[in-house]
Amino acid sequence: MVPFKLITWPIGVWPLQVYNIYSLLRCIVSTCCASLIAILPSMELYMGCTDVEQNVVCLTSICSGLLGVLKTVWFRIYANSLINNYNSAVNDYLTNDNTKEREIMRRHAFIGRILCYSMMGFSYISCVMYAINPFLHFDQVNQINITNQDIILEYAVPSRCALQYFNFPTSMYKISILVETVIVILATTANIGNDVLFLNITLHVCGQVNILRIHFFNFDVKSPRIYNRFNALIQRHQDLIRLARELVKLISFVLLIELSIITMSLCMIGFQFIFALKINNTVMIGKSLAVLSVFLTQLSLYSFIGNYLKSEMEEIGLSIYQSAWYNFPRKLTKNVIFVLMQTKYPVALQAGNFIAVNLSTYLSILKTSFSYLSVLRIILEV
Repeated sequence: MVPFKLITWPIGVWPLQVYNIYSLLRCIVSTCCASLIAILPSMELYMGCTDVEQNVVCLTSICSGLLGVLKTVWFRIYANSLINNYNSAVNDYLTNDNTKEREIMRRHAFIGRILCYSMMGFSYISCVMYAINPFLHFDQVNQINITNQDIILEYAVPSRCALQYFNFPTSMYKISILVETVIVILATTANIGNDVLFLNITLHVCGQVNILRIHFFNFDVKSPRIYNRFNALIQRHQDLIRLARELVKLISFVLLIELSIITMSLCMIGFQFIFALKINNTVMIGKSLAVLSVFLTQLSLYSFIGNYLKSEMEEIGLSIYQSAWYNFPRKLTKNVIFVLMQTKYPVALQAGNFIAVNLSTYLSILKTSFSYLSVLRIILEV
């Protein structure tokens, strides 16, 4: 869990931290940074200081900033769900000595770390590129001896007109870029870092459900204390359902807002991508593809992991059915029926408690977005 601690501790949402005034200050600082990422580009759009290319960056910054603020505040207020799940995960690693079961746990943890490294690595590299680009542009301007009145300064965050409005001195241009780079990194951590924190613990719960399925499937009827052993499995099933429901309740509102923002962003930025293809603007095409890749990655991960959680919960009933349940005592078979009834209504990720986040939803969002874009493309060509 060390990578996730290193990512989320600076923004004050690491579940196993000490919740004191210092963690609250870190949370406030990261929330303010994410707010600035949304406010400054909004001012640029309102003042009309952006062109078609910069609109992509502004829209991306606004969406990322809003999601970063929402996730950080939400995960901080409703921290008990993450605390309970991560404490349970620590207990699982400390108490489970079975080699095969630990292999399953490590496999799910490995997937979580791969997601963490890939998502955060791509995000941080993008932040560094946005920070380097203004320096390169400024050096090129100085080399061709353009007067100060003709210089159009670029920033890591679209904020040229906003800083002029607040009379920010241009002599501190390079310092402002460095400050904005730090702000962008913290805001990115507030958005993507909270995603990897949640997805990692969801994968761990999926791994524990997978282990429970194996216990049900290989349940030994001939061993002694059959009632105690089977009741222990039922109790473990109840605990995992409780932990999964806490995660679903935590992420429900966040997923509703995130799906709405991603859907609108796919349509708007997709339209800009079509427009860039029409005018053969290579820079705009590259930026649009990068932004679309980020949003589609977030949507894909939540959809695939949500579908995986639901399928694992459903297959517990199949594992019991494939066991030697017909040799159970009559009293114990009643408990089997209740477990089978429970698996008919599996725990699943939901957006707003009414939209299931799975592969069907994922395909539906893509289908609707592409249909909308196809209509806009036809209008653009007319």
